[in-house]
Order: sequence, then C-alpha cells, then structure tokens
Amino acid sequence: MSDSTRRHVMSAAALGAAATLAAPAGAQPAPPQARGGTSDPRSKHPRPPFPVQSQPWPGLAGRMQPRPDHGETSYVGSGRLRGRKALITGGDSGMGRAAAIAYAREGADVAINYLPAEEPDAREVVELIRAAGRKAVAIPGDLRGEDFCKRLVADAVRELGGLDIVVSNAGRQQARGSILELSTEDFDATMKTNIYAPFWIIKAAVPHLQPGSAIVATTSEQAYDPSPDLYDYAQTKAATMNFVKSLAKQLGPKGIRVNGVAPGPIWTPLQISGGASEGKVVTFGATSPLGRPGQPAELAGIYLRLAEDDGSYTTGNIYGAGGGQGQP
Repeated sequence: MSDSTRRHVMSAAALGAAATLAAPAGAQPAPPQARGGTSDPRSKHPRPPFPVQSQPWPGLAGRMQPRPDHGETSYVGSGRLRGRKALITGGDSGMGRAAAIAYAREGADVAINYLPAEEPDAREVVELIRAAGRKAVAIPGDLRGEDFCKRLVADAVRELGGLDIVVSNAGRQQARGSILELSTEDFDATMKTNIYAPFWIIKAAVPHLQPGSAIVATTSEQAYDPSPDLYDYAQTKAATMNFVKSLAKQLGPKGIRVNGVAPGPIWTPLQISGGASEGKVVTFGATSPLGRPGQPAELAGIYLRLAEDDGSYTTGNIYGAGGGQGQP
C-alpha cells in the first residue's frame, strides 16, 4: 500500500483488537507544573527556523526536533471530566494526544486509536493516562475500513464500560504541488480517512451516547483559507466544518452536543511526514502574527471546554486556534 494513511494502516493481526499497552519500563512522566501567571505568546514555545527533518509517514512525535509539547508537564486537571469515558482517534500525538492527557487529568477514562507504526508514541500516552489514575485503552487500527470503525467503537464501549465523549481527530495530510501529482489512490485515502471514518465512527457511537454526551471534530484553518498544495486535505476539512454544524442540529434534540476545533499551523508529525515540504518545515509557523507554530498543548483547553458539562450551551460551533491567521 503506497503512501499509507497517518492514522490508518495496520496489520491484519492487530485489526479490531483492543489492547491496554504496557508502559515502558522505568519511564515516569514529570509531574505537572502549577498553573498561573502569564507568558509572552510569541516566545512561549520554539520559533522557527527549525532543523531540516523528515520522517516516513506517519511520523513519530518522539523523534521530532524540537519535540512537540502536548501538556505532559504543564497540564493540571481539576476534575472537570470526572467519571467520563472518551474515545479519541489519532490519540498518540498532536491534538489527540493533548486531549487524551487533559481528559485523563480531568478525571476521564480514555481509549485511543492510532497506527501500529505509532506505538512508541502511543505507549507514552498510555503511561500518562495511567499516571493520572485513569484507565487507558489502546486500539490500533485502520480507520479506512467500515468494519474496523464499528469494532473500534464496540471495543471502546466494552473496555471503558460506556462512552460519552467522541473526539474525531485522526487525519491524513499529504502536500502535492499540483492536482496533476495527486493520484486517485491518494485522493481516496484522504477521503476515507478524513470523511468516511468520522461518519462510520459517529454512526456507530450515537446509539451509545446519552444526553450530555459530546462529539468533538478536528477541522482546520484549511477549511477557510486553503493552501494550494493541500487540495484534497482542505476540502475534507471544509466538509468536517459542515458536518459539525449539520450534526449539531440533528443531535441537539437528543441532548448530544457537536463542535469542532480549527487549528492553524500546529507542530505535529503531520508536518514532517509529508504534510509540508522540508523547506516549509524549516519556517513552519513563521507567517503567523505570533511568529511561530502552535503546540498541541495550547489547544488542550479547547478540547476540554467542548467536552465538559460547563459548555452545555455550546453546540454547532467551530473554535479556532490559528495564532492570528485563518478565519474560523
């Protein structure tokens, strides 16, 4: 299979099998720092230029320079999701990992989906969830298959003992300078990952969701201000924005909220594994008014807000975090 999907290629043996991963021996996450105070958003996190780097798809956060910040040492919880049960696709790195850390530290049990190739990152997330005193469920698998998406939800419900938060975050992004370079296989992989998979997962999850449940989807600034080299990815993110608004109207009468997050340039493995050219990686985020890319940790609070009960009147909305660019 050529140019495989970031979150969605797996071995037949792993397909559909939910597994709680063992934590790496001897590895202990640093305790979270206390909240409070202010910081200059321009210098809070690394600024370009960054080292020239690339990884085979799907890429690992643990091998990036600088390593992304998902809130491992900074996110402090206060019980805002106590007793909740969440399924997060793409939970090994990027915004999915940031959400998983935040949710666990806020009291939720968390199931994550990811590629088998991303297991080193996933093991770290599992350890962080456990360190927060919550149950961690790891479910590797290929979201481009409807049967697996159904099993993913069933396994999450069984292992967690229910489900009331679904974060549809996994995505495929591969830059192509021209539509002439975009194969039908590429186009189909992006559509299956970014549009079909959320449809299959949400459809399977809705019968398990009770009033007060929340669905959170990751869209993008690309839905509003598409880049010329992300032709297929950008249109899937516009579709995500619209399904959020449509589904919110459909599920509101059932007491289920649906919202979206629209990141701008965020430092994740998507960028160094084909989502951006090596030249763009070096200067990634430099065009934002803050002069740097965002870190996944900077979006964790948005994913929390859209899932917690205090946000009970927020549905059908798109929350942007673009560092001053894009139009969410």
